[in-house]
Amino acid sequence: MLSLIDRDLSFFQTSLGVRAQRQEVLSANIANADTPNFKARDFDFRAALKGKIDGSIRLGNTQLLQTSPRHLPAQAIRPFSAALLYRHPAQLSLDGNTVEMDQERVQFADNTLHYQSTVSFVSAKIRSMQMAIQE
Repeated sequence: MLSLIDRDLSFFQTSLGVRAQRQEVLSANIANADTPNFKARDFDFRAALKGKIDGSIRLGNTQLLQTSPRHLPAQAIRPFSAALLYRHPAQLSLDGNTVEMDQERVQFADNTLHYQSTVSFVSAKIRSMQMAIQE
């Protein structure tokens, strides 16, 4: 039963993770709007989500070497990262910065709207499951 629920919600979990990462990239662009020679970056959400779901974009695992039998086995997992691309500005600035605030604000708002709508959808889905369980 739990595996069915997990499978049902795993797409949304993945989607929210990729959206959160894109939000960080867009926030970095906005924060560096006045930094000389800063290059605005972004990634293709659809390609990143597809790659994450298909498994073509993998998390890189790092295992630590045990040099003593008393060492505990451990491994580090790198967070998911999509291929960041540089944006091509419509108008070049004199200081080499490629951040266009209007475009960044639109992308940020669009990503926020999609993130919030996904959270609302998942919340409604969980509420309906809870109601079904209670009955």
